[in-house]
Amino acid sequence: QVQLAESGGGLVQVGGSLRLSCLGSGRTLQRNFMGWFRQVPGKEREFVAGISEGGDSESYTDSVQGRFTISRDNARNTVYLHMTNLKPEDTAVYYCNIVSYPGFRPTGIWGQGTQVTVSS
Repeated sequence: QVQLAESGGGLVQVGGSLRLSCLGSGRTLQRNFMGWFRQVPGKEREFVAGISEGGDSESYTDSVQGRFTISRDNARNTVYLHMTNLKPEDTAVYYCNIVSYPGFRPTGIWGQGTQVTVSS
């Protein structure tokens, strides 16, 4: 089983930017669609962005379209989420996972996540 480790979160002001990283270990991720998800206390984890195996196709939830960019570096076994123009409602714990396609449903083991806090 692949292990996933998210990093890069932190405290940022409204309008700021962050880049999250998701490092896979145990096996390669290059044959998998990958996705980023986020969760706030009391709510279900929601899909944020997804990317195809080769990185040539991306999908985003409406609320982050135009502000977030998902990318991947298969040589580094890493998936990224570049977040710009951050808003308070982006505050959440962010997770990555292997996802099914179509549907972008998570299929792997969750990592510990990385906290993103956007202050106004």
